[in-house]
Amino acid sequence: MKILLHTCCAPCSIYVVDKLRKDGYEDITAFWYNINIHPYTEYKQRLETLKEYSKMINLPLIIEHNYGIREFTKNVIDNIDGRCLYCYKSRLEYTAKYAKEHGFDAFSTTLLVSPYQKHELIIKIANEMAEKYGVKFIYQDFREGFRIGQQMAREANLYMQKYCGCIYSEEDRYKKQIEKLNT
Repeated sequence: MKILLHTCCAPCSIYVVDKLRKDGYEDITAFWYNINIHPYTEYKQRLETLKEYSKMINLPLIIEHNYGIREFTKNVIDNIDGRCLYCYKSRLEYTAKYAKEHGFDAFSTTLLVSPYQKHELIIKIANEMAEKYGVKFIYQDFREGFRIGQQMAREANLYMQKYCGCIYSEEDRYKKQIEKLNT
């Protein structure tokens, strides 16, 4: 089975790719499409790290260059706290559509490894996109391997980001410090 794996970053892909391969999925291609990652220096660093890691483990990688700060912010500005819905939907829809148009049998996402993501929302959207585009969604709860993947990323000396990706999640990272400034 030929799988297109939406990949948000190298550290999140480590456990996911390893687990899928152990489960018998040999034909996996990583897919970079992340309009949510900002600023550009962060986008570039995550992409370069993924390229490096893909070479290390012989993982084919398709890159859809779209630094989408304007598109992303335009679509979430009226509901910043609900931004994850747009974020997941835009990336998973693009992945499912790409998979269908380029002869992949199925798709999945490394977002399913993070305990910080909205797991049930990701599953719901991915299933909707699978139905819409007629391509199978491979679901596994990879969260048990999150810390394992993080440790492996450290051992491989890979860049590890400090926030989910969008500029608003970076703001959330500093929320306590920001609140102290305002008191």
